[in-house]
Order: sequence, then structure tokens, then C-alpha cells
Amino acid sequence: MILVLTAIVFALIGLAVGGAGVWLAVLGGSWYYIFAGLGFLLTAFLLFTRRPSALTAYALVIVGTLAWAIWEVGFDWWQLGPRGGVIILLGLWLLLPAIRARLGFTSPTGQVYRAGAGTLGGAVLLSLLAAAYSMTQDPLDKTGSLPEAQAGATADYGGQVADNEWHQYGRTPYGQRYSPLSQITKDNVSSLEVAWQYQTGDVKRPDDVGETTYQVTPLKIGNMLYVCTPHNWAIAIDATTGEERWKYDSNPGMNPNRQHQTCRGVSYYADAAAAPGSACATRVYLPTSDARLIALDAQNGKVCTSFADQGTLHLEQGMRYQPAGYYYSTSPPVISGGKIIIGGAVNDNYSTQEQSGVIRAFDVNTGALVWNWDSGNPDVTTPLPEGQTYTTNSPNSWSVFSYDEALNLVYIPLGNQVPDQLGMNRSEAVERFSSSIVALDMGTGQVRWVRQTVHHDLWDMDVPAQPVLLDINGRKALVGPTKQGDIYVLDRATGEPIIPVKEVPAPGGAIPEDHASPTQPLSGLTFSPPPLQDSSMWGITMFDQLACRIQFHRLRYEGRYTPPSLQGTIVYPGNFGTFNWGSVAVDPERQVMFGMPTYLAFTSRLVPRADIPPKGQDEKGSEQGLNRNDGAPYGVYMGPFLSPLGIPCQAPPWGYVAGVDLKTGDIAYKHRNGTVYDMTPLPLPLKVGVPGIGGPMITKGGVAFLGAAVDNYLRAYDLTTGKQLWQARLPAGGQSTPMTYATDDGTQYVVMVAGGHGSVGTKPGDYIIAYRLPKK
Repeated sequence: MILVLTAIVFALIGLAVGGAGVWLAVLGGSWYYIFAGLGFLLTAFLLFTRRPSALTAYALVIVGTLAWAIWEVGFDWWQLGPRGGVIILLGLWLLLPAIRARLGFTSPTGQVYRAGAGTLGGAVLLSLLAAAYSMTQDPLDKTGSLPEAQAGATADYGGQVADNEWHQYGRTPYGQRYSPLSQITKDNVSSLEVAWQYQTGDVKRPDDVGETTYQVTPLKIGNMLYVCTPHNWAIAIDATTGEERWKYDSNPGMNPNRQHQTCRGVSYYADAAAAPGSACATRVYLPTSDARLIALDAQNGKVCTSFADQGTLHLEQGMRYQPAGYYYSTSPPVISGGKIIIGGAVNDNYSTQEQSGVIRAFDVNTGALVWNWDSGNPDVTTPLPEGQTYTTNSPNSWSVFSYDEALNLVYIPLGNQVPDQLGMNRSEAVERFSSSIVALDMGTGQVRWVRQTVHHDLWDMDVPAQPVLLDINGRKALVGPTKQGDIYVLDRATGEPIIPVKEVPAPGGAIPEDHASPTQPLSGLTFSPPPLQDSSMWGITMFDQLACRIQFHRLRYEGRYTPPSLQGTIVYPGNFGTFNWGSVAVDPERQVMFGMPTYLAFTSRLVPRADIPPKGQDEKGSEQGLNRNDGAPYGVYMGPFLSPLGIPCQAPPWGYVAGVDLKTGDIAYKHRNGTVYDMTPLPLPLKVGVPGIGGPMITKGGVAFLGAAVDNYLRAYDLTTGKQLWQARLPAGGQSTPMTYATDDGTQYVVMVAGGHGSVGTKPGDYIIAYRLPKK
């Protein structure tokens, strides 16, 4: 019976693999699965007829599979395993005595000879040796070193921020995410321990939108930390003890039409004209998910009623359309020269009648409008007259700004016009400013320069990250990470490239109503991955890998910037981006960069308006599911490119840490980052290289800190080599950017917020955790 059942299993596998293999070959994919299916069927027949040659036949399947797999992917264990795992397990099954005892032949004298296992055993052993060798190799790893700091090197950190403090989202106006503190070093970082832990009490609710995330980076001024929470509470915490000093709840309500429920940070302001210690002499500005900006007294959390309308600035003013829940601010504004400058997030792909993406400067004390820059009407920046409105759906900026007070410029990372996948009827101004980095005069709001990173964006490749400012080889530079993986290194005074940017041909063939740009820009410093191929497809087993191969060939894909289609298009790099709002960190003394490139393919499929079903109860326009684009001729289905088992169809690694020498533009190292510990039913610490969203931080001690990955850890790395030095288990997802500071006694702390991320499915929480070295 066992032999019959084994033969049936082999026959079924042969039929399934061979049949699907024919489909794949017709689509233009690998022919291997046809031959593998035939091998399974031949083995099944020989098993049914009890012939010992079944073992030899299956040995040929194993050897053929091994040769094909190594030819396709080399000695990469994570890609060899799915190709051969099931096949080797079945080979071991055939070697069991219970199987071999039933295979044999009878001699003319009547003697029964049992089947030998030498050939099959040799094939299995050869495959196991190849697997063992591949586990010691990583052909995708890039090893190297960044230059060390030169003796006596100095750098411009931006702003007047004491070394022991962290005044803005990226510590200073330059957004470097770099601290001059050096108590924690490569040699002692492994000794870090928890100093204190605080829980905000703002936890994820049953009626929250899916994209409820905790992404805040705390500020540290004096001996206070200032944070916000996903539901827009502002909290002050003692920097030494972690004890709460005050809490303010802005009560933004629960609107199911919001695409995001988050807060990335608050902004701090000290009024030089106010008497020290007087009410609202120092302030914290809190952006909210119902489009308000609230001024609070930094000492006690009370509302500063002298600002705007009794302490509240209503950001929906000047909008022609005001659908509730479609517009809000998720990132902290910047404050400079007596002005507070703020943008706003607009729901992606909800409607053609949404709020404007206008950037506005208000008087920081009174809330009076000083200037407005609307990318749909870019030349008129004087305050909008009463009764007029800003351009509907003009490209918006939902991320973080940086600025250079000496140049009097603020740098805006701009997104796209809604709907993101449809480029029909865009104005000349929109075509110019979509998906670009724009430098605005902080005094007037006038455009000083613009650098577009995608032409006629049809892929939601908005510039998601705060531009980072530093001096490179004596030149005032800007480093701009993008979703598509290009790092733009520009002269921040003029926008001209320091590292060359060239135009390269791009795929055509947009829908008849639209067009695709014939070329796209490509930076000389890029983390854009190689194009996907049939051999790039992945799975836990040969079966789901085969399903991914078939899907790959059924979708439209001609490389980066393949236009959206009715057939369905692969978008790679995908909508989460190679880089996202977490940006990168730079060491301005060594002039090097540390980042976390992520690779996760997405798919998009346009849907004619007539074919869009009635609106569902839990339907959101976002990176996943149906985006309705009300008012447009097409909606779009979007989501990660996943196998039938719900794992990425493209082979890992899906996430790296990487170091770049900005003086030369060379990528020094690139290592897999993160494990599948929190991605699988079993907590396996397998270092595959996993996706992440969040940002890094660097210290003068030569250590880079990063959470972000979808396993719940905070990690420390040697900035020079990228080698992991330390990790700490977090009680929830760490999709925020860490920061560091020192207290008056000289103790350096590293702080991480762990609250999870709705889109990547990490564990929600409300934790703020501070680490320090053991006290002597």
C-alpha cells in the first residue's frame, strides 16, 4: 500500500507540475517544469510497476534540478532551497527501507534482488553538499568599508543645536539624523541596557483605519522629551527618568475616510521676544489628523490662545473641496525666521475633488498667512485673497522638510497629483513639479529651483523622504532619496547635480487616453535593483514558486516604469519604495551615508469606471486593494506582488543596510538586514533580509541605529562596515526613527518608539524606550 500511495503522490505532482509547466512555457518562461513533471510521472510509473529503476529515474530528476537551479541562481541558499527542498525530501522518502524493500526483480533462479539506493543516495548527498556550501555563501552581499573621519575634521550640522539635544525631526534643520555624541561606541554598544520605558496609553483601537502607525521621533530640549501619538496627543517626558510631565489630547475624532492615522513629530519654538518663563515663551506645535495645527505651552501643555483661532490653525482654509478625512498633516512643520511652514497629506486615489497640496507659511506667533506656494499655480505666492481657492489636487508634500537658513531656502519633497496612476489632463505646472524636490525662498515662497525625479509619474513615486543637507568636498549639497531607489546628490543652492543624472529610455505603451514619458532620469548613485526575471520568482516550495512564475509572465513588465495597464502591471521597485519617509542618515564629518534600501514588488491593474463595484464598507484608497479614483475614468487595484501563500513572489533579500561614500558616490557595502522571526508561525531568526519602513540614525561614536525592519528589533551597526553589533527585542514594531541625547550628567541615551505599522502588519503598541550604558 505504501508504494502505491507514494506512486500516486508522485503522479499527482507530475501532472500538476508538468501541466503548469506547459502553461509557463507557453507564456515564455522556463521549460524546466515540463521536464520535472515528466520525471515525476516516469518515477510514478516505475513505482507502480515495482521496478528498482524508479530510484535511478528520480536520481536524474534530483541531479537535473540541482544543475538547473545552480545555473539560474548560483549558490544562493535562499533561492536554491525552494527549487530543491520538496524534491530532496521526496528523495529521502524513496530511500526509506519500507520503499526500497518493495522494489526489486527476480532472477531466473528465483532469487529476489532488492533495489539498491546508491545512485539515488549519491544524488541526494550531492544536493545536500551543494545546499551546505550555499549556506556559507551570499552572492548578493557586498562587503567593503567607508572612510574613517580625518583628524581634526569639522562639519556643519545646521542650526544652533547643542550636542546633547535633538531639536527637530532630523535633529537639526539639515535633517542629517546625526549626533555629535560619542559616549556610545562600536566597542561598548553591545552593553546597552534599558534605562527607562514609558507607555503613552494611546493604543490602536478596533475602529482604527488599517494605516494606523506610530512613527514619531521625539525631540529633546533641556531635560524634556516631546512626542506625539497616532491619535494626536502631545506628551512631555522627563529625559532622565522617563516620567510624564504633561499630556494634551487634541481629540481629532475617528474618521474612517482617513488613509493614515499617525504622527511623525511635533515642532518646537522658543520666542526670543518673550520673557523667560512667561506663558508660551516656548511652544510645541502639534499637527493633527483632522487638519489642525495647535500651539501648546512647552512647559505645561496648555493651549497658547494667542496663536491663530484660540490656539488652533485650521489648515482646510482656502480649499475648494473639503471632504472630511481626505486632508491632514502627518509630519512636523519647520519653523524659521518667524514663520512656520507646513504642507499636508492628501488621500491617494480617493477622488479627483480633493484638497490642494499647497505649501503655506504662517506667522509663528499669530498664525497669520505670510505666503502660499501652490504647485498648480506656482508663480503667485502672495496670500490667497478671501473667497479664492487653491488648485484642487495639486501635488502635495506629506513628508518632512529641511532648510538652510544661510541660503534662506526650504526644501520640499513633492508627491504626485491624484489619481497617481492616471496622467491625463495634467497641467503644465503639475507636469513640472510632480515627484520632485523643490527649493522655495523662505521669505516669499517663490521657487528657486526644482529637480524632478520622475517624469509624468504614473506609479505613485512621490519623493517620500526628507532631503538631507551637508557639505561634500566643500560644496553645499543636498541628498535626496527616492522611492525608485535613486539618490539625488545636488548642489542645494542651484539644484544642479553633483553626482551626474542622465536620461535613459523608458517603456512606453500607456493606455490610449494617456502617455508615458519616453525617458526617465537616472542618478549616478542608485539603489534601483536589477530588472525582475523569470528566475527572480520565489516561493517556500517549488509549487508556489511556479505559481509566481506564471503570474509574472501574465502581468505586464518591461522593467522600471512599465506603465499601468488593464492587463495588470508589475511595479518594481514597488509603492513602499526603495526609500520612504525614514530617509537616510549622513555623517557630515566623514561625508558618508547610511540607509536601508527595501525591495518589494507591487502590482497595479486599471479598472474602467463601469466595472468598479459598489463601494464596500471597509474600502480604502491606499497601497492595497481597490483605489476608486472617483471622478476619473479608471480605478486601480494595487497591492504587493505575493504568492498564493501570501509571501513576496520575488526572491529575497527584501531589505538591506547600505553605506555610501558621498565624496565618490560609491556604495561601500550592502548587507541583508532583518530576520523572518515575526513573519512566520515559528519564531525563526533566519537572516533573509526583510522589508522595513522607518529611518536610521548615526552617532559620532561610529554607530548607526535602525529599527524599521518587520521583525521587532532595534539594531546597532558599525557605520564603517555595516556589521551588526547589537540588537534589542522590542515589545512592538519599531517603524520609527531612533534618536539620541545626553543628560546634564553626561549620560548618553538612545530612544526608540515601538508602536507598530498598519501597512506592514507589525505588532501595535505605545512604547517609548530609552537605552544607556551600564552605570559604573
